[in-house]
Amino acid sequence: MAPDRTDLPPAWDVLLDLGGDGPAHVRLETALRRAVRDGRAAPGAALPPSRALAAMLGVSRWVVTQAYGHLVAEGVLEARTGSATRVAARPADTGGTGGGARQVPAPLPSRRAFDLAPGVPDLRHVPRADWVRATRTALDAASDADLAGPVPGGHPRARAALLAHLLAARAVVADDVRVTSGAAEGMRRVACALLAAGHRSVLVEDPGWPRLPEVAASAGLAPVPVRVDAGGLEVAQARLRAARTGARAVLVTPAHHFPTGAALAPERRDALVRWAREVDGLVVEDDYDAEHRYDRRPVAALQGLAPERVLLLGSLSKTLSPAVGLGWAVVPPRWRDAFDAADGTDPSTLTQLVVAELLAGGAYARHLRAGRVRYARRRRALVDALRRHLPGCTVDGLDAGLHVLLHLPDGVDGEDVAAAAARLDVTVAPGARYDAPGGAASRGTLVLGYGALADARVEGAVARLAAAVRHVAHGPS
Repeated sequence: MAPDRTDLPPAWDVLLDLGGDGPAHVRLETALRRAVRDGRAAPGAALPPSRALAAMLGVSRWVVTQAYGHLVAEGVLEARTGSATRVAARPADTGGTGGGARQVPAPLPSRRAFDLAPGVPDLRHVPRADWVRATRTALDAASDADLAGPVPGGHPRARAALLAHLLAARAVVADDVRVTSGAAEGMRRVACALLAAGHRSVLVEDPGWPRLPEVAASAGLAPVPVRVDAGGLEVAQARLRAARTGARAVLVTPAHHFPTGAALAPERRDALVRWAREVDGLVVEDDYDAEHRYDRRPVAALQGLAPERVLLLGSLSKTLSPAVGLGWAVVPPRWRDAFDAADGTDPSTLTQLVVAELLAGGAYARHLRAGRVRYARRRRALVDALRRHLPGCTVDGLDAGLHVLLHLPDGVDGEDVAAAAARLDVTVAPGARYDAPGGAASRGTLVLGYGALADARVEGAVARLAAAVRHVAHGPS
């Protein structure tokens, strides 16, 4: 067996160049592949623990765990419980051209048979037939000018259809909406607008979905973590952190927090808006999972409480598909010029017109209703199976969204369970992946997504997960 060390030189921050465009975890994957291809990481060589490498590179631990996880799925790296992540003994083709071999692109990450990864909708039920019909209708109605290229801020028909939907479904208070290529693109424009107005930091949830804070950090804003508990963001701590750092903007997911599954408590919604008014600040509301509520109507957007202080971001990635590449921003009038002035990528006009047709014709609403029924049934089946197979664990989260938070028995580490589950062909996410750098509050949790899991595989997935938990808790039987 290879010694428990790395064959790469110690200057990781120099050798793993994360320069260039794109998400940090993708850039790290590229750098690691290059290190394997160039022979600086020999087969069997151990890589640093995710926390150590994150500290060396100045990135979040989530960036490292995502890169490691994808490269393990590709066969470039290997992960074993109780041992370091290593370069595969026979590394998969990493796209090199050594030895005169034909260059082959890196394979797409494979999905395991029992997929409990969070953040993924059920792509088997994308309304393909409705999309085809809406495309035909949109093309028939489109003028030559419509097909000339994207309109800054979005095509008028798409903006009108999105605004009508948000007024009815999310109770927003607005007279206009901007169309974006997704929530991340909207956040990048918001970050640019904040920087132009003199902001240097933004309060973010801890734990939390890291994508939008990473976008803000890449633009130049310093993320300031604030605790989340069963009532959502702790506004009292947010006030203290804001006073200490000078932050006057906050990024929050009030409807359904990831990964805790909490909703922002009513008194905290009011308190957050009061704080924003007191400091002349901005609340950036990520409408993550907002339309996936199963026990009651989805809670109204926070934006409706204070349209002049709350900027709402959303997308179709969880309700239709990430491939649609379309989102929106409801921007307070004061911030519209700065938001529009930020450079960005506009979504295809044709995509906008198709989405407008889906919204106006009722197909999108039908798709949402069917999805709520399907996800509610699957969530119930998952929770019931967890209670049967893992009676020593507890499940947290509203009856909403596409994930639940599983609390493991005392002393059982989520990362160890995730590695053991992977060997049983089950994909799960350790809760610690979503803690702020330096945090360890979520080490004993797993985030279980059920969006991509077939109904028939729920029982088998949980049975295998339970075996992984027992293996970590008690050792091999």
